Amino acid sequence: MPPSGRRGLPRVVVMGGSLGGLCAALWLRDAGSDVEVYERSRSPLLGRGAGIVLHPATIRYFTRHRLSKIGRISAPVRWMRYLARDGAAAHEAACRFRFTSWTALYRALLGCFPPERYHLSEEVAGFESGAGGVTVRLAAGRRVRGDLLVCADGVQSTARRILLPHATPQYAGYVGWRGTVEERAVAPETRGVLRDAVTYFLLPNGHILAYPIPEAGGAPASGLPINWVWYRNVGEGRELDDLLTDRRGTRHALSLPPGSVQDRHVRALREAAADLLPPPLADMVIKTAQPFIQAVVDTDVPRMAFGRICLLGDAAFTLRPHAAVGTAKVAEDAWRLAEALTTCGGDAVAALPRWEAGQLALGRLVLARSREAGDRMQFKGTWHVGDPLPFGLYTAGDSAIDGPC
Repeated sequence: MPPSGRRGLPRVVVMGGSLGGLCAALWLRDAGSDVEVYERSRSPLLGRGAGIVLHPATIRYFTRHRLSKIGRISAPVRWMRYLARDGAAAHEAACRFRFTSWTALYRALLGCFPPERYHLSEEVAGFESGAGGVTVRLAAGRRVRGDLLVCADGVQSTARRILLPHATPQYAGYVGWRGTVEERAVAPETRGVLRDAVTYFLLPNGHILAYPIPEAGGAPASGLPINWVWYRNVGEGRELDDLLTDRRGTRHALSLPPGSVQDRHVRALREAAADLLPPPLADMVIKTAQPFIQAVVDTDVPRMAFGRICLLGDAAFTLRPHAAVGTAKVAEDAWRLAEALTTCGGDAVAALPRWEAGQLALGRLVLARSREAGDRMQFKGTWHVGDPLPFGLYTAGDSAIDGPC
């Protein structure tokens, strides 16, 4: 591969500047590539998403480089707890999970990458690949050249639509209502139940979980925000269309951000919480000012590598959230890609097939496990109080983080 970057380094173009794009940019830069990131958003991606379960793969960049104490951007839990309908503990067991917020992790990764190489307001409109490299067309009209194009542009990936037009996100039959509430906003009894635990409650056709996350600027001395997700079955078609139509009458594809959900849907959610949930969880949901909605989808792909182009993370396999490793999966994809490129001396054409085989196998493994967990919890009723959580990348349980952080 003829080098085209600074000082003869292989030039890499990263499409998408979210968590996956940043992970890829950092690992590939450290592996000796000349990396530029192109993100279509006009401003840094703050305030997106909510809680994230940390995994050793997610924090590998920080731990390998001894860049930051993970405790500064995460909150530990020591108990996995199932609640009974009256709010008492139906089952609990010790665990070693850590949780962060999307914003805290994004800020930490962004702070490790040169700002002059992270380009906002630069949407990738298309690309062409040939023997001499990849040409990327930006929406503003510019063209950039590279030896490798890494597509990390998320669930609704433009790159995937171009490369694999038949691989589209499939609706799973339910949505995740999500929210975050300050610990000080809920009753003392609620704080006592939810503090230091990942808390589950099973309904006949659904489930809800809650856990603490850090403040965006670091964990405060008194209390942590509580993040929650309530999975509720919603029929495809008119029912889902109505739910995903915002206050202005616009139907969104997969999610509604905080503040855009119609008031009547928020009222119905709070009424359902009061009727169906244990008191601590009902209090938590009712006190959340702006709950938001994400339709649960998943995507399977037959390929991730296309000559000098590859798909990473959600741009390839979109996972239902029950294994809690969407961020870990893209971080693993990025790390393995850098390893393959290093092994192949910077030759992207040789590296991508070597990388693809393992990442396809991993994607299919965790896709199947997350589907099974979701179907058992939402439709089959075969998930029982006390069952171990499905959190894990290669196997359930490998999200546990040992040692000081």
